[in-house]
Amino acid sequence: MGRDLTVFMVDWGQLGAIPVESRIGRLDDMAWPWELDDVDNGGYERAHGWLRPPGSAPAWCTEYNFLNTTGAHIPHVRAGAAWADMRPFVDASVRETVDSFLGGLIWDADQVDVPAASGGEGGVFPPAGDRVHPNVLLVCLPEAVAGKARAWERVEPCLEGLRGPFAVECEGWAGRPDTFEGFVALLREWGGVVTEAARRGWGLVGLP
Repeated sequence: MGRDLTVFMVDWGQLGAIPVESRIGRLDDMAWPWELDDVDNGGYERAHGWLRPPGSAPAWCTEYNFLNTTGAHIPHVRAGAAWADMRPFVDASVRETVDSFLGGLIWDADQVDVPAASGGEGGVFPPAGDRVHPNVLLVCLPEAVAGKARAWERVEPCLEGLRGPFAVECEGWAGRPDTFEGFVALLREWGGVVTEAARRGWGLVGLP
């Protein structure tokens, strides 16, 4: 069975107050129930995919539930690989903007077949002990999130222009998204994620 990708929007100031070696555990503890019945019956609030705990205390960490696409890790990997295949056939100005948006989320310029596993970067988390199963799948600092939100504003109007390159390089290939519509739906969800995190001035963390 494949692993999941659990994405958190995090108040970086609050995260920084937790000892480095304890941060992954604290985020694991903050993960909310995935079953819809549990969310409804337990008083959890779901707004645009974000799961928030009940109560009046302000949350410093919120989990994103990929309700419109999937929280399984592999489809995100495949979308990143699809972009790696397509990008040589995309106009340079659009390519640069999409690179800025997807880089470190589901695509990495140096390792195009896997999302950027930046655990330990800048001392935010302990170094991964197992390169095959890293402790952290992505780390996106608040300033980087703000840049991705700006990039998404430029990417969204250009999405339809990616249809041709996708059809040529990805359609029907194993290990790539099944359809262009599925590929774009995943990008749109990530666009919503970075937009909301940037609005709050928070960062993003992805755990397996």
